[in-house]
Amino acid sequence: MRRRKHFRHLHISIRWKIMACVVAAFLMLGLFFAIMTSLNQRSLDRISGSYETNAELNKISTNLAACEKALEDYMRYRSFEGIDSYYHYQSLSDLALASLQTVPSKDEVHQKEFIVFQMSASFFVYSKAAVSAQRANKTDEAKASYERSLACYAMLQKQIEKLNMLLLRRNAEAYRTGKDNYKSLMRTGIAAILVFFALMLSLVAVLLGSLTKPLSDISRVAMRVAGMDFDVPLFNSRDEGEIGNICRAFDRMIVSIREYIDKIWEKAAQENELKEKELEMRELYAGAQLRALQNQINPHFLFNTLNTGAQLAMMEGADKTCYFMEQVADFFRYNIQQKGQAASIEEELALVDNFVYIMKVRFGDRLEFIKNIPPEGHYPQLLPRMTLQPLVENCIKYGLQEGKGRVELSIEGDIYITTIRVSDNGVGFPPALRDSLLAGEDSAALLAGENRAPGTTGGTGTGLSNVISRLRLYFHRNDVFDILPNGEKGTIFVLRIPNV
Repeated sequence: MRRRKHFRHLHISIRWKIMACVVAAFLMLGLFFAIMTSLNQRSLDRISGSYETNAELNKISTNLAACEKALEDYMRYRSFEGIDSYYHYQSLSDLALASLQTVPSKDEVHQKEFIVFQMSASFFVYSKAAVSAQRANKTDEAKASYERSLACYAMLQKQIEKLNMLLLRRNAEAYRTGKDNYKSLMRTGIAAILVFFALMLSLVAVLLGSLTKPLSDISRVAMRVAGMDFDVPLFNSRDEGEIGNICRAFDRMIVSIREYIDKIWEKAAQENELKEKELEMRELYAGAQLRALQNQINPHFLFNTLNTGAQLAMMEGADKTCYFMEQVADFFRYNIQQKGQAASIEEELALVDNFVYIMKVRFGDRLEFIKNIPPEGHYPQLLPRMTLQPLVENCIKYGLQEGKGRVELSIEGDIYITTIRVSDNGVGFPPALRDSLLAGEDSAALLAGENRAPGTTGGTGTGLSNVISRLRLYFHRNDVFDILPNGEKGTIFVLRIPNV
């Protein structure tokens, strides 16, 4: 037991020594690269800045030449542009000359810079005197000062050329020295890097050689697991080191994955069974909702009473009354004879015609009904029964509140959707009520508030909430119905019936 504890302690110590060596090696490598980078950057900065003094001197020469040219233009033509350019380039020259030596020096280059600086000052003294005399119309004085400035400028350019040659020689020597130093530094750095990496690779190869085989085995098994192959042999390693711990952890992981997969398959089977039962319950619930919504009107007694009244009217010779009561009876027969939960658009249109006839008998010329349906159109698409009639009834009710009511029913479509619009010229639809209806709020307060304007009474037969609920339940989508304003007044009900 003591030997085993001592072995574990020794193993941990070796591990930490390896980590310390690696960390030290990386720190040395980082320090080495930082020093090399700093030295290289300094050498490059020295090389790149070798000829900056020549560039600055050329800039001074260019500004002085431009200043002399502007002075010549002003002395010859006395133009505003000439004097403006003269002062502009004088300012630039003063800024550039500030970098030169301003006191005498034993250094040949610095002494030459001092001479250039002094002669530039003399040039500006004479040129300014010429400009002042020219402005004062002192022709002779202006001419004399101008000639002195030209003579001074000629000597100044010669001194600038001599200074430029001195700087070129000095900068060329500095460039060659910097370039040689940089090459030497690069060679030394490359050799040091190669030696350092050789030592590092040797150390890593020795320390990691013993770990290569078990790690290769772990990698091979891991690739099989990544390829969804969990039928891999377990390591069952007895090694007490880190590799042994990894092997044992990998074995536990494989066993856990196998158990987890078995649980997933079992859970998936249970979820599929529950989903099937849920779908079945939803279908039953949806069917019950449709039947409950459509059975709100149950006019058996009224239908039988109307048939009896139509027979009495026929016996008494009241043909119009008989036809009217037959139309009313047909209207209720459509609701009683439910061959299914759905009807075609054409059947719903026939019911609308029947209902509009009844309303025209009631309201006479106060009601205008317009039907815009393509004559060649054929509309076998199915929708819940008693869908269009409540919309037409709603439009008639609120259209007549403004006097003469105008109700329009139109159909248009494409290969995907058949769009039905029912519109009126009534009092319009309150936005709050529209949002509540389209949001699916199915409550007693909502049904009681279906009126569009304060003071109106009662909703339509099944109500807009009933129609919207049945459409959404039937088509399993919320965009099948919409309520839009019809200009400044009135309302448009829009139905989007899928053709499939």
